[in-house]
Amino acid sequence: MTRKDSSLSRRHVLAGAAAGAAVGSLGLPAILGAQPAAIKVGILHPVTGPLSYSGTQARAGAQMAIEEINAAGGIKSMGGARLEALLADAQSRPDVGAAEVEKLNEAGAAAIVGPFASGIALATTQAAARHGIPHIVDVGVVDQVVTRGLANTFRFGPGLKTIVDTAIGNLIKINEGAGKPARTVMIVHEESAFGSGMATTLNAELPKHGFEIVETIKHANPTRDFSNIVLRVQARKPDLLIPSNYYDEYVLFARALQQQRVAPKAIYSILGGGASSYKFLKEFPQAASYVMDCNHWFDPRKAQALALKEKTEKRNLFFTYEVFLNYSCVYLLADALERAGNARRDAITAALAASTLDRHVMPYGPTRFVNGQNTGAQPVTTQILDRDIKVIFPLAFASGNVVYPIPERLG
Repeated sequence: MTRKDSSLSRRHVLAGAAAGAAVGSLGLPAILGAQPAAIKVGILHPVTGPLSYSGTQARAGAQMAIEEINAAGGIKSMGGARLEALLADAQSRPDVGAAEVEKLNEAGAAAIVGPFASGIALATTQAAARHGIPHIVDVGVVDQVVTRGLANTFRFGPGLKTIVDTAIGNLIKINEGAGKPARTVMIVHEESAFGSGMATTLNAELPKHGFEIVETIKHANPTRDFSNIVLRVQARKPDLLIPSNYYDEYVLFARALQQQRVAPKAIYSILGGGASSYKFLKEFPQAASYVMDCNHWFDPRKAQALALKEKTEKRNLFFTYEVFLNYSCVYLLADALERAGNARRDAITAALAASTLDRHVMPYGPTRFVNGQNTGAQPVTTQILDRDIKVIFPLAFASGNVVYPIPERLG
């Protein structure tokens, strides 16, 4: 730009300012000050690839929270600053998730929410730590996510050990209450860090409580034919079947069991990808009947949770744990931003570490992070009864009574 051009531009700017002042003096609205800069939030999930259903659901939950927060006036302590979602796709791959963190860093993300899967979370939290980006993990249950000393990592939901300990404790109560009909167990799990970690823990813990594990079967992601695995279940005849899979594989496995009339005394899932899913229940009610699951769940006593369920269903979405966990994670971040009063990464990290949030839709106590893990988080045990998903444990807010062992399966 030449000096002449610069002077011309300055004259135009001053003229515009004068005109604006004149408009204000005539009684029309005047601009009193610039709007605060938007706070960029990385929303990182696997929205393509084999985990795309869960990733898409997770993204929807985060976006609903952002919409609500912005509609309610944004972050008040920052002059009403709005949250701006930077949408990122991990493509169901850890390496891509890590690469997306690099892009989010370059785009100026103040924090990251996601990325659903444990294997991806191990990569994205490590990448975020290099840049000091606070990373709120929605699911990502393997305990290594929060045991590596990453000060910027905060997992809102319970970790694998807590979930498995709770699941085994509830299973023992259910089995003993029915006269111990289940003694032999077969585990079927997906191959990633989530399923493999689950299988290792179960093989170590279940025998301590009198259960005999007759076989553990690992399968690939994706797997589209479970007929051979079902034949192995049929041959072993376990009393209890424990599947740990992501949604697509879980549903295919359950349908194959039903179609081949393989009926153990109980199907007790731990983080079963379809077992606590309204989508599974609606589309395949016979295969879903009586399935139990220890998993993430909302608090059915809370009006806010029921309102979110209604809102989700009005958008033609199923109310899955991916939705309400990510919705809660964004509110957790918004609370931290309010207390921090700015969008600096170090300030957000400090505010998250000191969080005591209790206004959420989960059956949790106030958030309390110890080494990055929310110690206030807990799973629940559900069962599909009367074409609905009922909470059966903890008894404090159970909405149904357990049916165990399973009656003769339908179809």
